[in-house]
Amino acid sequence: MPHKVIFVLIDGLAWQVAHDCMGHLQGLCEAGRASLYRLNSALPSLSRPLYECLLTGVPPVDSGVVHNQITRLSTQTSLFHLARAARLTTAAASYHWISELYNRSPYLAVRDRFTDDPALPIQHGIFYHADSYPDDHLLLDGEYLRQRHDPDLLLIHSMNVDDAGHHAGYDSPQYRNAARRMDIFLSDHLPGWLDAGYQVIVTSDHGMNDDRSHGGILPEERQVPLFTLGSAFSHAPEVAVRQVELCGLAADLLGLSHDKPRNQELIRR
Repeated sequence: MPHKVIFVLIDGLAWQVAHDCMGHLQGLCEAGRASLYRLNSALPSLSRPLYECLLTGVPPVDSGVVHNQITRLSTQTSLFHLARAARLTTAAASYHWISELYNRSPYLAVRDRFTDDPALPIQHGIFYHADSYPDDHLLLDGEYLRQRHDPDLLLIHSMNVDDAGHHAGYDSPQYRNAARRMDIFLSDHLPGWLDAGYQVIVTSDHGMNDDRSHGGILPEERQVPLFTLGSAFSHAPEVAVRQVELCGLAADLLGLSHDKPRNQELIRR
């Protein structure tokens, strides 16, 4: 049975900080309504390469998007392409690099910030281009898109945790408190999303280090969380998950035909 999906990408959120600081999501896990898994990011542990990995199932060494300064459309078939080809409705409230990968490149704010075009892979979008764009505003953008367009696939991509890490580093109150704030903001929206029948994936692209950067193989740079929420998930413990499988996971939930890497242990049978 196909489901609608909300994919929440919290940029720069390390697994340990998610585990320790996101009390609402952890409360849902304790209540048996969510599950938390730990997975390693692909390499390099940089944002644009890992957006491509998460949304196409292709690691950076194969996609060719190997650093953040590569500004071009993706050459891969993304989750948005698969959904549009199946006549599903797509939307994103996201940092502008997502628009550059899947809609139009380069991003022109006056043209692309507010997007409504059924011919594009991301048909409805509210994109931003400042890392300090407030996470609570972003979630309102996502909720606006959800209520206005009733998308089958909605991406919500926040930057404040990553921004705090770049300013203060991994082992800092600023970084941990940014994660705590995002947890509170999510607690305002998750009940409505779940009541509406959405399956919710909450994850990150990469973590952060004490040098206020990322890109390498340190555990705090690579280990990221995966929270799964919704009736379609198995909530099976001890499932080994790879980052390249999250595109296929979302595609399976949406009922799409695809050849992406997949992990069907995460879905209820």
